[in-house]
Amino acid sequence: MKPSRRRVIINTDAKNEADDQFAIVHGLLSPTFDVRGLIPAHFGTRRSDRSMEESREEIDLLLDLLDLTGRVTVANGAPTGIPDEQTPLDSPGARLIVEESKLASDGDPLFVSFLGPLTDMASAILLDPELVRRNVIVIWIGGRGYNGYAADHRMEFNLSNDIHAANVVFGSGITVWQVPSDVYTKVSVSYAELEEKIGDAGRLGKYLIEQLVQWNATWHGEPIESRSLGDSPAISLMLYPHSGNFRTRPAPRFGVDGWYLPGTDNPIQVCEQVDVRFLLEDMFAKIRRFARLRSNS
Repeated sequence: MKPSRRRVIINTDAKNEADDQFAIVHGLLSPTFDVRGLIPAHFGTRRSDRSMEESREEIDLLLDLLDLTGRVTVANGAPTGIPDEQTPLDSPGARLIVEESKLASDGDPLFVSFLGPLTDMASAILLDPELVRRNVIVIWIGGRGYNGYAADHRMEFNLSNDIHAANVVFGSGITVWQVPSDVYTKVSVSYAELEEKIGDAGRLGKYLIEQLVQWNATWHGEPIESRSLGDSPAISLMLYPHSGNFRTRPAPRFGVDGWYLPGTDNPIQVCEQVDVRFLLEDMFAKIRRFARLRSNS
């Protein structure tokens, strides 16, 4: 008998920007997801020396807005990146991935989506090398595009926060679906669209919009009235894998500057396009429905 729900873990640097929040909410409001846990992730030290803890606080806030406090497992991830490619950072989050991977089967994979660095996945693999033989699908929002677009001249942020971890995961042979920056940056929403779609969706809609606008006002260096919800493809690809176009590539290594180097012959799946209409409309509909049901209860 095939499972009626997908087993999912979401690993998120939730307070890094303003897009993780939308992806977390979308995942938690999706009835075909059996969310086995949320893992707060670090996002380096450039803006905070307690980034993982800030991610945890943001997850707790979102769970409160969704009336899910105490009903979803939250397991803290590592506070920093791993020191090298041989040394894991043990954490409740890494242990959660290990234990949930043991329940995966041929017809019932475990999906682990990473909206930030791959620290906790690498640590889980280093703690239990047999994990790579289980039916686990790692979805990572990270890495430069492969086509050399001008926007990719800088180090991609999620990769920059743990290059060692990316090399461990990509070199391990585990199933990887990568969503690189030239794809995830194309999931943009404007302030006007957000107001029209979820502006009247109660406390949850109000918070999601306000924190996005505030992030831009604080950190964006030029005039803007939009933001990319770049983490959200991780959710839509778990909801409907065929909503992405994938190309099989040999797994690369990552250099210290974030550029791709020759790696292994292990195949990975690189997402080259996502169905943005499906992603956004499904998310907006679920947020509006949640607000409507809550107001009627």
